[in-house]
Amino acid sequence: MPRAITEMKQSKHKVVILGSGPAGLTAAIYASRAQLEPIVIEGPQPGGQLTITTDVENYPGFRSGIMGPILMDEFREQALRFGTEIVNVWIDKVDLSERPFKLYGKESIDSAEVTSIIEAETLVIATGASAKWLGIPGEEPTPAGLGGNGVSACATCDGFFFRERPIVVVGGGDTAMEEALFLTKFASSVTIVHRRDEFRASKIMQDRVLAHEKINVLWNTEIKRINGTAADGVSGIEIYNSQTKETSEFPTQGVFIAIGHKPNTDLFKGVLDMDDVGYLVTEGRTMKTNIPGVFACGDAQDAYYRQAISAAGTGCMAAIDAERFLAEHGEAARNTATNY
Repeated sequence: MPRAITEMKQSKHKVVILGSGPAGLTAAIYASRAQLEPIVIEGPQPGGQLTITTDVENYPGFRSGIMGPILMDEFREQALRFGTEIVNVWIDKVDLSERPFKLYGKESIDSAEVTSIIEAETLVIATGASAKWLGIPGEEPTPAGLGGNGVSACATCDGFFFRERPIVVVGGGDTAMEEALFLTKFASSVTIVHRRDEFRASKIMQDRVLAHEKINVLWNTEIKRINGTAADGVSGIEIYNSQTKETSEFPTQGVFIAIGHKPNTDLFKGVLDMDDVGYLVTEGRTMKTNIPGVFACGDAQDAYYRQAISAAGTGCMAAIDAERFLAEHGEAARNTATNY
């Protein structure tokens, strides 16, 4: 039988926001309140990284804390309240050579054909960044593993929950050193697990870590498995020493993976300016990229803070930048969404 032809969907919008974490949805709230009728393209992880966290205690306005997925539901509902349209398509290709910009979408990452073309007078990129993981058993997000239940990639977010508990930090760069030092404020002890016999971190960071009375190091060691239960969280890790060739169990109540983050910006390589890691470069104190009408916010351009509250702030900035761009080009007052 001949394959059915999928109808191509085409639409045009004043503001298209790529990503639905704190940055993207904050941009949507501001753009929709400015009557720009934005469309949000959710991406592969609707709600961003907060949807795989448990308690969030450092977001202002929630004195008793709030669950990450619930917080993102609130973001989403607030954006919808002001008229934001939210769609779930996989953007496979972009054309930023001229305005309106074109985004080509598929039904899923595995789909073969483009099913939608979304045109944008302005584009806000809020695709976030993903923590690099070890890829070992027990690391997966709950309920499949212990991610969010004793396993984390953000000491600033989750360190408070490990007061007077022994924890492990995995990594050997500056990020791992920073995380380990920060966690000494809460943990009873911090053990850094590193697969080599020396750190690659800057010397000043190494000196601080090695001199700290709460920090120990397991050199030439790899984690093979994270053990524990859904009810009790992490109980220990299975480790392998590459020098002795021995495998053993190491007790701990928390595992912080600190081997870096990867911004989700591959779609824009060779098109938008980015640093060596892939974080998008923005202009001065604005969210402007090197292409007029394209703005970046959140963890896609912030390699330093990587917090929900700072991401939301840059989302606000990107929306205001987009609104002003449209006003300067005499387009803010036109009908903002056209389907054809």
